[in-house]
Amino acid sequence: MGALSGRLGRALAIAASALVAGTALVAGTPAVAQPSGAAPVSWGECDQEALSGVPVTQWYLYSCASYPVPIDHDDPGKGTIDLAMMRRAAASPNEKIGSLFLNPGGPGGAGFTMPVSAVNRFQPAVLNRFDIVGFDPRGVDRSTRLRCFESAEQAGEVLGRMTSVPVTDEQISTTMDAYQDYGESCSQHAGDLLQHMSTKDVARDLDLMRQGVGDEQLTYVGFSYGTLLGATYANVFPERSRAIILDGNVDPALRTADGVQYDRERAGGFELALDAFLKRCAETADKCAFGAGDPRAKFDEIRDRLRQGPITMPDGTEITLSPFIDSVGGILYDPESFRQLATDLQSLYQQLHPEQGFAPALLRVLNNPTSIGRFDALPDAAEESYVDDTYFGVNCTDKPIPKEPENVPGIAAQWEAESPTFGRSQAFSDVAGCSTWPSVSADVHRGPWQHQAANPVLLFGNFYDPATQYEFSRRMEQQLGNARLVSVDSFGHCILGDSSCTDKIAADYLINLAVPEPGQVCQPDKQPFD
Repeated sequence: MGALSGRLGRALAIAASALVAGTALVAGTPAVAQPSGAAPVSWGECDQEALSGVPVTQWYLYSCASYPVPIDHDDPGKGTIDLAMMRRAAASPNEKIGSLFLNPGGPGGAGFTMPVSAVNRFQPAVLNRFDIVGFDPRGVDRSTRLRCFESAEQAGEVLGRMTSVPVTDEQISTTMDAYQDYGESCSQHAGDLLQHMSTKDVARDLDLMRQGVGDEQLTYVGFSYGTLLGATYANVFPERSRAIILDGNVDPALRTADGVQYDRERAGGFELALDAFLKRCAETADKCAFGAGDPRAKFDEIRDRLRQGPITMPDGTEITLSPFIDSVGGILYDPESFRQLATDLQSLYQQLHPEQGFAPALLRVLNNPTSIGRFDALPDAAEESYVDDTYFGVNCTDKPIPKEPENVPGIAAQWEAESPTFGRSQAFSDVAGCSTWPSVSADVHRGPWQHQAANPVLLFGNFYDPATQYEFSRRMEQQLGNARLVSVDSFGHCILGDSSCTDKIAADYLINLAVPEPGQVCQPDKQPFD
């Protein structure tokens, strides 16, 4: 869930090649590139809604554009679609290095307004030296949308029949029937765009935007699914890659080779993060409301009880299994919410044990579920991003998943046995949705991943990341070859903006192309319950 930004170093200061940590680095090109085949971006004013939260005194820094790209890069004669772009101008224009492009993940996360929140993700030196550029990828929000339904009413009717964690035969049947209707509706209404939703398509869009802003090479920060976009770009356009940061990494080889196994391991990543949260709660029992006794056993009791039926709180709030799993999964993205999660869990536990004589408090986060646990996106994506049909449009293109909907219930049961909290919900996301998705014959980059770009790719991976487990970051480093992983002893999904250590490393890399020593481990600025 979320959005970010960054800047690079002075062109003259990095004009010479350097050796950093034993890795050969090649300086990026100057900010102003020679004329290219792509049309220049025509920047204009942004509407006030786009600049919500920006002080009026800073509006002058922002400009917006609608940029046309081919719907089919291999056949431009099929026409164009429009990409919505926003730019935050470098605060020190005389020292500008170039543009820094951002992607928040998803897939389907809206990145258009990421330049607004860039001040929360990057050090001032980065903001001084780069134009920060955000964009909504093809199919998303302000860009030409991928539309699978004729109306919001039709969408609500179909999607409203889905249960995120279906347990009963009726729930499973209704959910799978709804996915079938979803796929058929998308086949009828999405048009040609449906055939051109691969990450490689987005990477080719990104290359045109890079040319459009006048940069000879790309500087980029991608979060979560945005790491697949960055890895794809570095391999499709290695000579055009200057500095690429990937935060919260997917396993690109597995994701594009075996979507079922990828999601099976993804469910395991959520389980690892949940277990780490419960252990942390037990270790800090004086600060964690759920820490008394055995938090692991207490959590499992609540989950298993909800599988049998709802829990009704004293104020009449009814908690059922699907919202509970959705809420817990979403909260694991954001350690700032851990304290309240612990309080809510304790309230649920006390409601199951009235003999203990404690009055449950009102629930504050467990009765407000989001679907963010499904997505590979920044933690604030549920609030700031726009994830719609593009999510399946991209994933069902990139991730090989058999068209065998009859097998989904069995897969869900197997995954639930392995990952008791999140296995079923993960199976009834992409595996279920893509099993009934229209067949596409898109151009997908499935490797090689060992890029030939001159400069290393910089990776950040949290030890307890739920959506993109730490092992995925290790695999990304191995697969890219010329890459450097900075590990972070942190909870939550993605790290930039929440660790002074990582933020400094990112700034030095973007500005000076400096790569940290191997094996470096950073700490977040704040640990849960501290």
